[in-house]
Amino acid sequence: MPMLLLPILLLLSLVPSLPSERPPSCHEVRAAFQLQEIGRGRLVPEVPIQVSDLQICEPKTSTCCTRRMEESYQAAVRGKLTHNIQTLNFELKFMIVAHTSAFQETFTYLIDTATNNTLSLFDTKYRSMSQDAHESVKELFTDLSLNIMGADMPLEDAFSRFWDSLFPLVYNHLINPGIMSLSGEYLDCLRLTRQDMNPFGNYSSEMLTHLSESLWASRMMKQALSMAEQVINSTEHAGLTRECTHALVKMQFCPHCQGLTLIRPCVGYCLNVMRGCLASLASLDRPWREFIHLVEQLADQMSGSHDLEQSLLGIRDVVDKSIRYAESQGPYLSRMVEKVCGELQESPLKQLSEEKTMKEEVMEQPPISKLHSLGHLRRSLPLKASKKDRPSSLKRSARDFIKHVKPSRTFYTTLAERLCDGDLAVRDGSTCWNGEDVVESYTNLVVSSDFKDQVNNPEVKVRGSNVVINQIINKLRLFIQVRQTVIDMLLSCCFGCN
Repeated sequence: MPMLLLPILLLLSLVPSLPSERPPSCHEVRAAFQLQEIGRGRLVPEVPIQVSDLQICEPKTSTCCTRRMEESYQAAVRGKLTHNIQTLNFELKFMIVAHTSAFQETFTYLIDTATNNTLSLFDTKYRSMSQDAHESVKELFTDLSLNIMGADMPLEDAFSRFWDSLFPLVYNHLINPGIMSLSGEYLDCLRLTRQDMNPFGNYSSEMLTHLSESLWASRMMKQALSMAEQVINSTEHAGLTRECTHALVKMQFCPHCQGLTLIRPCVGYCLNVMRGCLASLASLDRPWREFIHLVEQLADQMSGSHDLEQSLLGIRDVVDKSIRYAESQGPYLSRMVEKVCGELQESPLKQLSEEKTMKEEVMEQPPISKLHSLGHLRRSLPLKASKKDRPSSLKRSARDFIKHVKPSRTFYTTLAERLCDGDLAVRDGSTCWNGEDVVESYTNLVVSSDFKDQVNNPEVKVRGSNVVINQIINKLRLFIQVRQTVIDMLLSCCFGCN
């Protein structure tokens, strides 16, 4: 028997020995550390080591992590989460900024159109005082524009200044044409007595009420869009707590310390970590929903009963009716003015001026033979702005804004879900990281996004609310409270009137 075993033993001696198991290495950890731009590769040890100063990724045996790597991981998760929040905010912020620009463009177009519309009244119907009236008209609509932009410019004061400046022109050119140039003192007297005499009647009172409501809705919309930007910006710079940073490192990078660079966190685990980190942002949910409801009401007002476009374009007719009323009251106004400001001397050149005016009007009429030769120019006159050059109507802008802003009502309560979607976490059914080990599913309680529920969060200890977020919440609630009160008053008034 021994002789039979000898050849076998000789053959076995010729077979090369099998290589031993590959020694543990941190090569993949170093590659991930550099690839994700967390820090320099030299911070990662060549092979797992025994350390005792780790604060987050406590090793069971040897580890590929060091204290300096943990510090780099903390900086990385803070930057990454901030970037991800900014990315989610971008679409919402872009929508707000785009509609702010659209509203601004529409406001500017409406003001310019209404200005030119009113100026044309003087250019075509009241030519004698057209040149002098231009400045007053432009000043009025500048004040209206400032009111929309949020300046402290009461409409009553703006129209009062307009009527004060218009009365001397109407009195001089229409009620008493041909009067010599009025002195500065006499013009001041006319302006000061205008409110007592009420030469323009009450045509502007109803228009002023309707315009005030229309401008208020537009002005509040502009302020609301500005407030929305403030809220969004505050969420990007709220800062992360120490507990949140540690939880993020434990979720995303502690597996690396064990050489598990490809494993991803379980979705339930990810939701708990993100909801704990974003607890303060989630507390914005209710006031943000109320804010979106307020904005929808403002948009309805702008596109409904308080249509700014019709209110602005209606100023021309009100001015025309007011001037005609003053003309009809000419004799009465002349007597009242003479009592208060003194008598006026009639210009000795009155008849000559009238004759000269008649001659100029005759000379301005082109011969009939020339009308046909000028007919071809009619097509080239820019009577109306091209539709392509016009911005969207205020109604369309408001309705489009409502359409885009409604989906953002749940923005702050669904942040954690959107952050955990995609490549960050894996759904149950695949092996995943639960904060301690690789498992088939996450078994801990998954809390809701409500701030009060974070006391039961097993992954992040939420100590208190964020000061920055609390400040913006208080500011947002005050904004809503003041505007909602006025909107309710306007709606109840309109309902009662109907």
